[in-house]
Amino acid sequence: MNETAPGAGTADGARADIYDEDGVIRHSFLDHVNAAIADGDTGTLREDVGSLHQSEVGDLLEALMPEQRRELVRLMGTDFDFTALTEVDEAIRLDIVENLPNEQIAQAVQELDSDDAVYILEDLDQEDQDEILAQLPFTERIRLRRSLDYPEETAGRRMQTEFVAVPPFWTVGQTIDYMREDNNLPDSFSQIFVIDPTFRLVGAVDLDRILRTQRSVRIEDVMHETRHAIPATMDQEEAAQVFEQYDLLSAAVVDENDRLVGVLTIDDVVDVIQEEAEEDLLRLGGVGDEELSDSVLAASRSRVPWLMVNLVMAFLAASVISLFDATIQQIVALAILMPIVAGMGGNAGSQTMTVTVRALATKDLDIYNAGRIIRREIGVGFLNGIIFATLIGIVAGFWFQDADLGVIIATAMVINMFVAAFAGIMIPLLLDRFGADPAVASAVFVTTTTDVVGFFAFLGLATWWFGLL
Repeated sequence: MNETAPGAGTADGARADIYDEDGVIRHSFLDHVNAAIADGDTGTLREDVGSLHQSEVGDLLEALMPEQRRELVRLMGTDFDFTALTEVDEAIRLDIVENLPNEQIAQAVQELDSDDAVYILEDLDQEDQDEILAQLPFTERIRLRRSLDYPEETAGRRMQTEFVAVPPFWTVGQTIDYMREDNNLPDSFSQIFVIDPTFRLVGAVDLDRILRTQRSVRIEDVMHETRHAIPATMDQEEAAQVFEQYDLLSAAVVDENDRLVGVLTIDDVVDVIQEEAEEDLLRLGGVGDEELSDSVLAASRSRVPWLMVNLVMAFLAASVISLFDATIQQIVALAILMPIVAGMGGNAGSQTMTVTVRALATKDLDIYNAGRIIRREIGVGFLNGIIFATLIGIVAGFWFQDADLGVIIATAMVINMFVAAFAGIMIPLLLDRFGADPAVASAVFVTTTTDVVGFFAFLGLATWWFGLL
């Protein structure tokens, strides 16, 4: 493929030029941008970087070194698309905006949709937020402040405050003229909302219905009730589930008095779904909100707490082994086989736990089907226990030329796989019931349970069995 540096062009052409076949920024393009930054060549940067899509600029920023990305933003000035900052890690976004004067940020956010502006402002210190907002026009300042006042990770933080709203007595013709003439409307939208004089939401009209209706028809005659209005304080993950369940493209966001305050669109919801999926995956590993751009210190700080909990649980499992030290000294094979029992149980428990945590996150597991799912997972654990108990029993018996040892480890395997399945589903359910995040806490407790039960079952059976002979 051609490795030359790209120039301006269509979005598809730009993507072909800046990405290799694996979807990674080409070294040639990165070197080209670095050279332009080093030379202070603003013309080249505005031509080659300014023509990129915001997501492509985000990928470029993540590929550059911190000093280079700051200089890129400085050199491009007003030609830099601040929407690209919504496409990068929080650490990179903060690194860029904290090195820019608040005056420049204030000027930039005026050109953004309100949801993108809030996304950038919410990570700044309160003092910087206030200073930036004070430089905005009154209406824009009120809109952004209202969104920022809602709790993090709620629909109110994600909503766009630009929307089209008309009274029910308007005609279709009046509505069309309004959309053509008002320059303050959002760039793209799929619904027109209908409100009463107090701004309470009474209905909505899809754009395709507007286009198919005569100009003289009143809006109230073609509107439909908004059955899926989203409270501004609703958790963003729950809002995303509403979109998924009802196949929505957009939804009205209302306050506690059912007054229209914003609109949530599918592009924001897709971002929420991706973020929540990544967050659940990281929490299952006890990592928290770590990002690839975080420093060594920040990454270490996010991992230490659960590693510390895991260390305490490991000492608990070790204390079980110490109860049977005499048995292990007499039969060395037990020390060799112990990790197999614990490891298989831990993996089986992790499988069940992962399925359970994901089902809880998507609301697929509830009080109505919990009993059936618990029975299914226990059945799977018991069946898999039988299968692998047979395999490991035969292998261990031939390996150490001891049929009794094969029977012992097979029995311990069945017990531990059964307990692993039970713990893998019950621990997340109990944590969720008591308000704890099962994605964060489940792994440590499930692993400890399978280790303790596995060691106790295997070594306890061995002590009892060989004590009778």
